[in-house]
Amino acid sequence: MKKLVLIYVLIALVIYAAVAVLSYGYGGGYVYLYWRDWQFQSGIWGWIALLLIISFIAQVIWWWGKRYLSREHRKKQTSLSFADLHPYEQLGVVWLLDAAQDQQIFIERVFNQSGLLNNIVDAQFDYRNGDYETALQHLEQSAPMAFELAELQRIDIFLTQQEAEKAFTHLEFLTQQPISPWLSAIETAYQQRITKLWGRLAIQKPWLFLHSMHLGLLDLKFRDLWLQQLLIQFDQASVDDLTALQDRYLALQVEIPTRPYSSKVLWLKLLARLPELSMQHEELALHLLQEQFDPEIFYLWFQHQLLKQNPDYPEVEQHIVQLEKRYTSVPMLSFARWHIYVATQRPHEAEQLLTLYPDNILMNYLRIKSKLGDDADLIRQLNLVFENDVNFLSFKI
Repeated sequence: MKKLVLIYVLIALVIYAAVAVLSYGYGGGYVYLYWRDWQFQSGIWGWIALLLIISFIAQVIWWWGKRYLSREHRKKQTSLSFADLHPYEQLGVVWLLDAAQDQQIFIERVFNQSGLLNNIVDAQFDYRNGDYETALQHLEQSAPMAFELAELQRIDIFLTQQEAEKAFTHLEFLTQQPISPWLSAIETAYQQRITKLWGRLAIQKPWLFLHSMHLGLLDLKFRDLWLQQLLIQFDQASVDDLTALQDRYLALQVEIPTRPYSSKVLWLKLLARLPELSMQHEELALHLLQEQFDPEIFYLWFQHQLLKQNPDYPEVEQHIVQLEKRYTSVPMLSFARWHIYVATQRPHEAEQLLTLYPDNILMNYLRIKSKLGDDADLIRQLNLVFENDVNFLSFKI
């Protein structure tokens, strides 16, 4: 349509110039039309303008009619050859069959005429074929208008090559840039692609991601995977990394209770390794135990309490009693209360607890341990035996 308008504008200029030259010295002239009882009289310029408008309208009607009939014809047409399909239909078939890799030559030929995407498409195939250097060269030659698409692909290559620092620099820059107007219609898909790349970076280099200005970009899936990687690679953290982790949690502290249970558990495990946040660890553990009783969560909280320099046994006992009111018939709570009684020199009450839960492995452990007295070597051997049982938790108390 745009091309048709330009053609008519050009024709109008040519006719105007020609008539102006031929009319020089003779006047503009006029046109008189008489048909039946109709009369029409106009200057030559008005007549030419009318003819151009009528012609243009006829051309538009013909163009739209031809397009509509062609579309209706293609709906009813039975294609006997892939080559008979429209190029866009051919690309659609390739996409539906997920056959882009097998049809590389065909796709490259289709996009070869696109000044915007030809290098981007070539780079994508080079990347899939493992030729990363050639892919980066194609991206360097891509059109400036396709900057975002080239950057996304470049970051993907850096992450695949384990060059997380380069990927981090480019992601930080790209995330801060406003999206180009021509991509605004698919901004959601564009942002999802950036989020996915941040997720890959977070898993690959969790401590590097911690220093990003865009920590909130991770979705739920990648957020938990990132926290898991922080735990796995905790020994690799520097002092600055640990400080950043503490600052991150403090910034999220109000929001953490609303996070999914799995995320809160992972944060609790991280807090257990940060002595500076012992108070936050206790608060989060008690919050989780109010949601549901989890032996592992209770273990983290209880062990953390007893390993303090000066454990507050009355307060710990009070929390255990509250949990017993909320969760009845939980052997682990009796197991923990036994340690409190022993630590506060209440042997009679501790002995009474040993009569509970005769078939529970934790209570069986205590019954045997109480008979061994203070023999550290025998207790160590006892721990080795019981810790080989998958239902037993290793308490460092």
